[in-house]
Amino acid sequence: MGMTLVTGGSGFVGSAVVRALLERGDDVRVTVRPASPMDNLNGLDVELTTVDILDRRAVRRAMKDVERVFHIAGTNNLRAGSDALFRTNVDGTDIVMSEALRAGVSRVVHTSSLGAIGPAPRHSTADESQAFRAGRLGLPYLNSKREAEHVCLRHAAQGLPVVIVNPGHVFGRGDVHRSSTEIVRRFLRRDIPVYVDGAINIVDVTDVARGHLLADEQGEVGERYILGNRNFTLDRLFADLGRISGVEPPALKLPLPAAIALVRALSVAPGRSAVTEDELVGAAQWWAFRSTKAKRDLGYKPAPHEDTLEATIDWYRQREPLRVRPAGTRQPLPLRLAGFGSRQVHKLASTLRG
Repeated sequence: MGMTLVTGGSGFVGSAVVRALLERGDDVRVTVRPASPMDNLNGLDVELTTVDILDRRAVRRAMKDVERVFHIAGTNNLRAGSDALFRTNVDGTDIVMSEALRAGVSRVVHTSSLGAIGPAPRHSTADESQAFRAGRLGLPYLNSKREAEHVCLRHAAQGLPVVIVNPGHVFGRGDVHRSSTEIVRRFLRRDIPVYVDGAINIVDVTDVARGHLLADEQGEVGERYILGNRNFTLDRLFADLGRISGVEPPALKLPLPAAIALVRALSVAPGRSAVTEDELVGAAQWWAFRSTKAKRDLGYKPAPHEDTLEATIDWYRQREPLRVRPAGTRQPLPLRLAGFGSRQVHKLASTLRG
C-alpha cells in the first residue's frame, strides 16, 4: 500500500482520522501549517510536511508517492470573513483535488459538513438528498462548504475517485483548537447566558474517524454520506450537559430577533463578544439529520451518545480544571428570574393562542 496523505491532520477530526489510519496499518503523511499545535500528533509514527493548501507547489510535493488522500483541512470559523472562508474551503479544496487528480491517486475522501446540506425543516430531519436552501441565511461558511462539494464533484466528473462525508457536530476528547466542542466549554464556564430555539446533531470524533475509513473502503465515487448520531434540541442538550456535569443550564431562552437585538446592544462594549449574529442565526436552525445511508451502505455504527457527552465534559475538566465551573454551580439570580418570567409569558401566549 502506498502513502496516505491527510490534510489538516493536526486538527480535532484530522488527528482522529490519522490514528485510525495508523491502526489500519497505513503509512501516513500529514500536512500541517507552521503554527499548528502538535498536541494531537505527539508520539504518532507519521511523516509531517509543512503545507499551506493554497500553495499549489507545496501540495504537489506532498502528493508524491501518495495513493489515498483524506482532505480534512479547512475552517469552520463562523467569525471569519467571506473571502477567508472561500479561500480556504473552496480554493484550497480545488487545489488539493486537482493535484490529487494529477497525481493519479486511487481514492480521495473529502470532509464536508452538514452545513453543505443545510438545516432540516423545523421539527423534522434531513438526509443527503435534501436540496440546498441555506443560501437564504446569508452565512458564508455554509455557502463555502456547499461550493467545496461542487468542486469535488467537478473533479469526480474528470475522473477523480472522490467520496464526500458530512460529519455532524463533533464532540469528544482532543479538541485542542476549541472548535466544535467550544459550546461544551462555554457551558461549563457558564458563558452561555442566553440561547435560542434550535437543534443539533452530535457525533463522537472517533465515530467520525471510523466513518472516514468506511467511506474510503466502501463509499461510492461521487456520493456523500452523513456521519451523525443523536439529534438534540438545544433545550435537551443543555439539560443533559447539566445533568452530567452538575452545572446548571442556561436559564433564558429568547426568540431569535430578541437575541439578535441583545447581541447588537452588547456589541458596543469593548472586547470580544461572547456570540455573534451569525452564530446565533446558525444555532437557531434545525440541524437534525439521518445517517441511514451511511449505516446501510458503509456499515456505519456510532457509539452511544451519552458516552460522547461524558467524554467531552471530562476532557475539559482535565484540561481546564481552574476555568470550568464545579458541580452545583447555578446561573446568576437575575438570569434565573428572567428565564422564569420568559417561560411564564410563553405559557400565557400559548394559552391565548389556543
